Amino acid sequence: MAHNAFSRLANLHRHFNITKSGTKGGNENAAPGTIKISHEVSTALSNGKAVVALESTIISHGMPYPQNLETAKELEAIVKENGAVPATIAILDGIPCIGLSTEELEMLAKLGPKARKISRRDIAYVVATRSSGGTTVSATMIFASMVGISVFVTGGIGGVHKHGETTLDISSDLTELGKTPIAVVSAGVKSILDIPKTLEYLETQGVCVVSYKTDDFPAFFTEKSGCKAPGQLDSPEECARLIEVNRKLDLKSGILIAVPIPKEHSVSGNVIESAIQTALREAGEKGITGSAETPYLLSRVNDLTGGASLESNIALVKNNAVLGAQIAVSLAKIEDHGHRKGSASGSGAGDS
Repeated sequence: MAHNAFSRLANLHRHFNITKSGTKGGNENAAPGTIKISHEVSTALSNGKAVVALESTIISHGMPYPQNLETAKELEAIVKENGAVPATIAILDGIPCIGLSTEELEMLAKLGPKARKISRRDIAYVVATRSSGGTTVSATMIFASMVGISVFVTGGIGGVHKHGETTLDISSDLTELGKTPIAVVSAGVKSILDIPKTLEYLETQGVCVVSYKTDDFPAFFTEKSGCKAPGQLDSPEECARLIEVNRKLDLKSGILIAVPIPKEHSVSGNVIESAIQTALREAGEKGITGSAETPYLLSRVNDLTGGASLESNIALVKNNAVLGAQIAVSLAKIEDHGHRKGSASGSGAGDS
């Protein structure tokens, strides 16, 4: 059993583990605060295997049905192909679920925007009212951390919105990264946001930020933002080592690993920037703010770019899933090596 498996097992045992895949009607008698963990995810965590958390707002709010369902299945398949177990996280009928069945993925995909978009502030309300919704970066981080998942893959995190210094429209993803020790693999920060201010805010929160194989912080749809990344790592093994050191030092803060979108899927910077400015202006004229703003902007930018931005969005998430799984596998090996080394050292001391 791997070095960190014991603490993972302790985390699991603090929650009621339901292994049935059904949710409708099956959870009516579950106590508030119950967490449902799929059998596959529970087994992997207990045995110290590589697990990758996946958010679910990309399913509920990221794209239309059935493309959202197809993308969710493809992401899980990519994680599996690269040696890790996928754990898509959502709240269904008031039950936080870690690891979704095909039926549960389809249920959320069909709900689409009718499902609630869940950040930290919404968790208790959605559970108490037995509602359903997709978890954002912040909410996914919370549930992943509860059961000992260290690596989480998403498209791009939220950040400081344009004119955030006056509107105070700042994503809870940033504050969550400051207090929840999860490594988030993303394509940087959505280019509809104020990237320099977002990086400043992450620094204030004490978040370790690194870019993958580049010193330029990526801007979601494009490879470069023009902002220098605080750090650079060049392999899954280096990323895993960073996660392990962050945990051993007990810094209690997250890590952002920013991965540039593949060159062949990068949208022209001028085209995307023009579309963003148009979408921002229209959102302001329509009074669209808060949690509704990002889905609107991404959808409008996709319309203005003739669907190119959505194709790029899917491509970058898949790219992130490959690296996230590789990092999780490397991390599991580091933990297993540490456990074996500790066991050998303990045996030698006992013999003397």
